[in-house]
Amino acid sequence: MEPAAPGSSVTLRDVAAASGVSLSTASRALDERGTASRSAAAAHVRKVAEELGYRRNSFASSLRRGETRTLGVLVPRLSDTVMALMFEELERAASDRGYFAMVATSGDDPEDERRAAETLLDRNVDGLIMATARLDDELPRRLRERGVAHALVLRTDGVSPSALGDDEVGGYLAVRHLIDLGHRDIAVVTGPSFTSTGISRLAGARRALDEAGITLPDEWQLAVGYGIESGFSAGESLLDSNTVRRPSAVFAANDNLAMGLIAAAHRHHVTVGADLALVGYNDIPLSSRLSTPLTSVHVPLDQIAGNAIDLIVNPGKEPRIRKSMPTLIPRESSGSPRHSSTPDHA
Repeated sequence: MEPAAPGSSVTLRDVAAASGVSLSTASRALDERGTASRSAAAAHVRKVAEELGYRRNSFASSLRRGETRTLGVLVPRLSDTVMALMFEELERAASDRGYFAMVATSGDDPEDERRAAETLLDRNVDGLIMATARLDDELPRRLRERGVAHALVLRTDGVSPSALGDDEVGGYLAVRHLIDLGHRDIAVVTGPSFTSTGISRLAGARRALDEAGITLPDEWQLAVGYGIESGFSAGESLLDSNTVRRPSAVFAANDNLAMGLIAAAHRHHVTVGADLALVGYNDIPLSSRLSTPLTSVHVPLDQIAGNAIDLIVNPGKEPRIRKSMPTLIPRESSGSPRHSSTPDHA
């Protein structure tokens, strides 16, 4: 079968005629929305369409249905590993459902976020997915008031549709692991107090400590940023040789914080996994490749992405806030069980 000559336009009717099927059968076989039919007839139609050089005008088709089959994704920055991984999963989940995802970055300024959201909405996206973090963010409320389809991802304000990991359970698993290894001198380094992730992971950590009858000293509870530099600063504070007492274990509420703590530990001649047990959060790919592989709480980003997309494309289904269960991945950084609760450092 000869492909169409350059400049010619192969129509759906041409494909149907060449395939020996009706126009409606050809249309269903070539519909890119949802899961493609695996029937022999559909496979034959797709093969003929490819040989003829047929290209479906999905944009025109979508406009006829009053939709563009595109979703806007708003993230603070793509230099953050978790944000980049999250967007990849959202893009994959959108494609599986016949949608295309486009991303815009907003930084941390609310006005920049608003402009980025409006830029995406000007492209007539069918909905917005937002991974921006602040609990005091006004954008979700404004979108609700305007009736704009949207979902929050990796965080929640408790009102808008949201897809995230169960951060309280994750914080609990991290600290429970350290307690089960025999630690009682445990510090907790969380993200900013204006984030649902920081609040929930701290709540889970506190629940584990309370169950074990362990008090968290104020100086061992640090709410900082989520970057490596913040982890380094926290480590400097916790591991300074001039402090009266050092923790024997630290829960860092993301892997960037944990890596910053590792750098600070190295500077203070503290060996992670031997002198200091450390647990991170998110289980980014680098975690298992560090010189001392990092124990971390794994978050199922693929499941979260699918939930976020479904909250927009199937808006009537409940629940509106969907939490996926995290799991703890033990590695060398949390060390071996301790036979005594006495800290290694005075």
